[in-house]
Amino acid sequence: MICLENVVKTYRTRRGDVTALSNISLRIQKGEFVIICGPSGSGKTTLLMTIAGMLRPTSGVVSIEQNNLYAMSIRARAKFRAQNIGFVFQMFHLVPYLNVAENVVLAGGAVANKNRKAQTRELINEFGLAGRNYHKPSELSAGEKQRTAVARALLNSPKIILADEPTGNLDPENATSVLGHLSEFHRSGGTVILATHGAEAERFADRIIYLRNGNVDNTG
Repeated sequence: MICLENVVKTYRTRRGDVTALSNISLRIQKGEFVIICGPSGSGKTTLLMTIAGMLRPTSGVVSIEQNNLYAMSIRARAKFRAQNIGFVFQMFHLVPYLNVAENVVLAGGAVANKNRKAQTRELINEFGLAGRNYHKPSELSAGEKQRTAVARALLNSPKIILADEPTGNLDPENATSVLGHLSEFHRSGGTVILATHGAEAERFADRIIYLRNGNVDNTG
């Protein structure tokens, strides 16, 4: 389903070039729950954003269902991402002046769907946020913010969820809740790629890929 061929990502800085991904080649099958594991700075976030079509690689090819993401126009890639990919950010990335319902429904902007309001209500109830419907992010706990972010990622019924350290800012109870929702999405046939430097999500994984200094570490 997801294919990376010789993907390199180099950032240019004042102190010289920094290679975040070094010749990465990966195959991820439809319906897999894959964990990208590695220490901070190993390239996990760069890899997820590259797979999501958010960050053009310096070289190499990224394909989803045989669609070459970076051969598309910016508009076509954004539409493809909205229709197929949900992204959960570590720092939530909720719009501060919108309430919970508005933040969730915002994800549907690029996808026509007459049932969007009903789906939003369903997700808010499913994630235990009904009592927070009209609260702004500043009025939510960290766990509520992350559950809102996961609900937003699921609104368009994506085929793929990419999650960047989704439990990194959560207590154990909320971390378990978020992982449970991602696992449920996986059981329903969805593909999950989750980046983490911890071990709490490993029991949900079909496969673990270790990154170190921008390279796949086959030693585990």
